[in-house]
Amino acid sequence: MSLQLTASVPERGVEIELAVEDGETLALVGPNGAGKSTVLSLVSGALRPARAEVVLDGRVLTGARTWVPPHRRRVTTLAQDPVLFPHLSALGNVRFALRSQGVPRARARAEAAQRLDELGLSELAHRRPSRLSGGQAQRVALARALAADPRLLLLDEPMSALDIDVAPAMREQLGRFLSERTALIVTHDVLDALTLADRIAVLEDGRLVEHGPAEEVLSRPRSAFAARFAGLNLVTGRWDGAAIGTAGGGRLRARGGFPPGCEVHAAFRPSRVRLVDEGGLARTVRSVAPSGDLVRVRTEDIAADLPAQDVAARRLGTGTPVRLEVPADAVRTYRA
Repeated sequence: MSLQLTASVPERGVEIELAVEDGETLALVGPNGAGKSTVLSLVSGALRPARAEVVLDGRVLTGARTWVPPHRRRVTTLAQDPVLFPHLSALGNVRFALRSQGVPRARARAEAAQRLDELGLSELAHRRPSRLSGGQAQRVALARALAADPRLLLLDEPMSALDIDVAPAMREQLGRFLSERTALIVTHDVLDALTLADRIAVLEDGRLVEHGPAEEVLSRPRSAFAARFAGLNLVTGRWDGAAIGTAGGGRLRARGGFPPGCEVHAAFRPSRVRLVDEGGLARTVRSVAPSGDLVRVRTEDIAADLPAQDVAARRLGTGTPVRLEVPADAVRTYRA
C-alpha cells in the first residue's frame, strides 16, 4: 500500500510533501517540534487541516471534499504507550482488534492466539495488562496492531519506553513483521532507523530538508540534524584541491577529486578529532560533558571526543579557544 501526503498546517508551521512506497518503511526523524507528530496525526485522521491530501493506495482519505474518519482508514498506530484495555486479558486485547472489524468470535479468538504465539506470548494470553512487564505489554500491543491487518502501520517511538535489555528483541520482532508491510516510523533512535527503515526523511521546522535511503542518509548526511542523528560531524566548505575551506575558518584536509571551488560536505566522527597546538581549525569551546570514558567537547560546529587527561591538562571549558585537526583518511567528502 503506497502513501502520498501533501499538507499545509500554518498554525503548526508545517508545510510538507512525502511518499511511502508499497512495502516500504520510512523513518521520520527530526528535532522536537519539527512536525513529526503532526504528520502522524494527518495520516491517522486525528488532524484535519484546511489544506491537506492523504492518499493511501489510490484511496483519498483526506482531501478538499473528503475525510475518512480514523476508524475506517485501516491505519493503525503503535505508540510508546501500549494503551491496552486494562479489563481485558492479552488475548482479549488482540481479539478486540479482530472483532471490531467484524471477524466472527471463534475465528477472532483463534487468530488472536496465533498472533500472540508468533510473538512468543502464548503463556501470557490470559494475563491482564497490570500483570505484564513493559516489554510484554508492548509486544501485546504489536500483536493487536498486526491483528487489525492495517493497510498502513504508524509507529511513534514504539521502543523508547522499553528497557535496554528488552528493546533488541522487540526491534528484531518488529523488523520481521515490517518487512512485509508499509509503515511510517517516528524515532529518535538511530538504531531503529538503521535496522527498521528502508528510507529516512528528515524534518526541521515543519519542512522536509533531506530524504533518501537509510544507509546513505546516515553515512552521507546533508543536514545538521541528520549528521547529529548519525553521530557525525558535518562541515561544508569550498574545495581547493587538497582541503576544504570551512565557513568557521581554517582548512580541513581531506581526500577527493573535486573541481577547485566546488562546494563540498565533509563528514567525520568525533572520535577522530584531536587537539593541536598550531594549524588546524580554530574554534571556541561551547560545552564540555562526559561521553562514556571520554569527554565530549563541542565547539560552534564540531564535536570532539577527547581523553579526560587532555581536557584537564588544557583546562578546557566554555569559551576556551582550541585548534582541532582530523586525519585526512578519517574524512568522508561528497558534493554539497
